[in-house]
Amino acid sequence: MAEESMQEKTEPASDKKRREAREEGDVARSAEVPSVLVLLIGVIVIHIFCGFMYGNMVAVLRDCLSFDKIPDFTDAQSVSLFYRYALNFFLTFSPVMAAVLLIALVSNIYMVGFQISWKALGFKFNRIDPIQGLKKKFSMSSVVELIKNIAKLSLTGFLAWLAVRGEMHHIEVLHDSSIAMILAYMMKITYKIFIWVIIPMTVVALLDYMYQKWQFEEKLKMTKQEVKEEHKQTEGNPQIKQRIRTLQMEAARKRMMAEVPKADVIVTNPTHLAVAIVYNPMAMKAPKVVAKGAGLIAAKIREIATEAQVPIIENKELARNLYKTVDIGKEIPGDLYRAVAEILAYVYRMKGKRI
Repeated sequence: MAEESMQEKTEPASDKKRREAREEGDVARSAEVPSVLVLLIGVIVIHIFCGFMYGNMVAVLRDCLSFDKIPDFTDAQSVSLFYRYALNFFLTFSPVMAAVLLIALVSNIYMVGFQISWKALGFKFNRIDPIQGLKKKFSMSSVVELIKNIAKLSLTGFLAWLAVRGEMHHIEVLHDSSIAMILAYMMKITYKIFIWVIIPMTVVALLDYMYQKWQFEEKLKMTKQEVKEEHKQTEGNPQIKQRIRTLQMEAARKRMMAEVPKADVIVTNPTHLAVAIVYNPMAMKAPKVVAKGAGLIAAKIREIATEAQVPIIENKELARNLYKTVDIGKEIPGDLYRAVAEILAYVYRMKGKRI
């Protein structure tokens, strides 16, 4: 039972897992939000530029549908007309296309941020695997997407029908109207359908975005074991870290032992503690502790000092105070100056030196 609970994804995703998901192109994204924004901005731009668009469309329709006899086009004339009408179409709808493209980019960047995922663009064999493809088709997310698309299509179709239903008596008499009137009426109905569809689709988009966020967070959740493994990878294996610390301590101890022969005196208590002191009045403001240790390390300091003929002086209280209060490489504090100075003076008198 405990092993089973360890496999439950109950832990929120770590920053590392979220970063890896983004690199894979896996983000919380709703396709409905850009769709609704594109529709909304498209309607607004059409409303703003309706006069410009209407004038261009009327001119094209009149040019296409007004003639005295059936024209006899050559290939060159056909290509020329196609180019002219295509250019006119592009210029007519360019404000809408530019606004739609811009809002599609901005809405997607706003939802997930700017991220180019080369891994997502790369080729993967499982994308052409028919078995994996069938699994995706019949997965829970695919079922949810199918239900959502059916509901969205039904809703938009019903709303479009409601918008057009009241206009049927006007549509029946359009054949007696001019081209300009027909075009104006078509634009009016299209605008009405857009308005009717946008409001409920906005609600659908908000609900879908919340669902996609929830589904994404659920998918990224981690088991307790995954959290532990990631912590090990991020912080390092405890055994390896311990080994590194051991090696660092050994290296520091070797450097410390190399300073013992340079010391002026070794202060002991006499067997348990040993502190090596050096003093150069030309370069130092006060004496420094260059090595210290207890137990076996103290014994090693005394051994090296004996071999290097460094004086060893017993002073239990001073040894304890130096060992407790002064770090290696640091100057001794002022309250210990007098005791250390007396020992150094004694050592220098032995060696015939002067402080």
